[in-house]
Amino acid sequence: MSAYDLARGLHILAVIAWVAGLLFLPRLFAYDAEQADGPSAVRAEMRALLRNWQLRLLKIILNPAMVLAWVFGAWLIWIRSGEGSDWSFLQQPWMIVKLAGVLLLTGWHHYLMAERKRIAGGTSRRSGRFWRMTNEIPFVLAIVMVLSVTLEWTFG
Repeated sequence: MSAYDLARGLHILAVIAWVAGLLFLPRLFAYDAEQADGPSAVRAEMRALLRNWQLRLLKIILNPAMVLAWVFGAWLIWIRSGEGSDWSFLQQPWMIVKLAGVLLLTGWHHYLMAERKRIAGGTSRRSGRFWRMTNEIPFVLAIVMVLSVTLEWTFG
């Protein structure tokens, strides 16, 4: 087994956990937003439960998975560069798209963390419909990134 294969396998596992969490958290937000219409006693209990799940998902799965995806991704780049001797592949269109996707996923992750704080504080203005509409953003980004890396496409 090569270091590259190990790094690639660990990176894939971390990304799977990260994207799975990014797909699930907005669904929890949608359920939370939709509690406004229920009876007050049930609503309060359900919201407390949902907010606990949101926090635990972030702290136990999402944040560690994001950090590990970044660490293993950096390790892959280091190995691919010949341990620092040739960084030219970073200028390839496929890698630029991949890195842009990573930045967008990270930005979405941080947006969700900030929104969780707003939800917990009762200041969120997002509806269940908004969360359902944006729920697939991480998956669309993952499709673009995986195809970029596996096809290593270029222009011309």
